[in-house]
Amino acid sequence: MSHLETWIGLRYLRAKKRSGFMSFISMISILGIALGVIALILVLSVVNGFQKDIRGQLLNIAPHAEVFFHQAQEGQTWHALQKQLDGKQGISATAPFTANQALIANAGEVRGVQLRGVLPDTEKKVVEYGNNMPQGSFDALKSDEFNILLGEKLAEAVGAETGNKVTLITPEGNVTPAGVVPRLKQFNVAGIIKTGFDEADATLALIHLDDAKKLYRLEDAHVGLRLRLDDPQNAPAVMDKLLPPAQRDNLTVVNWTDNNRSYFNAVEMEKRMLTLLLTCIIVVAAFNLVSSLVMAVTDKQSDIAILRTLGLSPGGVMKIFIVQGMVAGLLGTFFGVVIGVLLAWKIGAVVAFVEGLFGVKLIAAQVYFLNYLPSDIQVSDVVGVALISLLLSFLATLYPSLSAARTQPAEALRYE
Repeated sequence: MSHLETWIGLRYLRAKKRSGFMSFISMISILGIALGVIALILVLSVVNGFQKDIRGQLLNIAPHAEVFFHQAQEGQTWHALQKQLDGKQGISATAPFTANQALIANAGEVRGVQLRGVLPDTEKKVVEYGNNMPQGSFDALKSDEFNILLGEKLAEAVGAETGNKVTLITPEGNVTPAGVVPRLKQFNVAGIIKTGFDEADATLALIHLDDAKKLYRLEDAHVGLRLRLDDPQNAPAVMDKLLPPAQRDNLTVVNWTDNNRSYFNAVEMEKRMLTLLLTCIIVVAAFNLVSSLVMAVTDKQSDIAILRTLGLSPGGVMKIFIVQGMVAGLLGTFFGVVIGVLLAWKIGAVVAFVEGLFGVKLIAAQVYFLNYLPSDIQVSDVVGVALISLLLSFLATLYPSLSAARTQPAEALRYE
């Protein structure tokens, strides 16, 4: 592309007295492209932020993987399984556990809980929330003392505080002459847990593994193992390597992606649909660009005819209007990327400012699992949005530039 076509195309972008309206339309096209790029970068960054932060919170409270026996068989215990897995490449820690359901009662309030039996020394190696407990510590769980740690919101719901006694009601009842009655046991509240995940804080309760085995009358074969992996993002591949299918005859292996697959699949689908819908904003802006270029071609008919009579080829005429359209697309994309990245970078502070200004809570943890608006700007997304914008801008120049190239000098100059 020669300097002549580029120079003429750039001059056509400037506002003249008789073409000011077309320059205004060009500015609207640039603004539309910029807004589309801003919206797309902002939304993708927020969706990425939700995925990243929620995944981080899940990995803080959920086991990277769990292994337990299908059914109790003689000689199969969690001790042997732990000995087999400890020290293997990819596993940083293991911890035995039991998971059962129960009801907790206190001061006339009853709530359902996920009751987990753990060993304090090993449990603190596989979860992170034990490091910053509001009250108490994992070490308060001691065998035969029947102490319990409650999630923060669970403790609030039943009105329990550290030092109180609460009653656990298990579904496995005792058979008496009067029939089957629930099994009740009082526990001492020895601490409060705060995971940062509202659903877990409202249902989680921890007791010592030995106490759980007595409460539910469990054998060692009913105890599973929670694993902390060096690379939790690749948990399925890691577990397949550690425990090939041939070794899983009587084992159930579950990783964190199995338990949360539907949620992350839904978020990924939502991200794709939002990308498609918001790309339509750029498409509309590209149509505006087509309109402005068509009007420019109509307005410049005599100029095109003169250039043709001076020897400019049809291809050269095409290049003039391609340059004009692509410069508009480049400007819109550039400003859209810059403003979009800046907004995505500070979106959390912007939302917090709006919440403080109007006294409203836009992001509720009970609904979105987070009480803030996260953002994760990924270079691949920004580059992809920019390329989509530039491609649509280029496609928008093709019809007007082809129309300009077909201009016949004699016809265009007949009434001049």
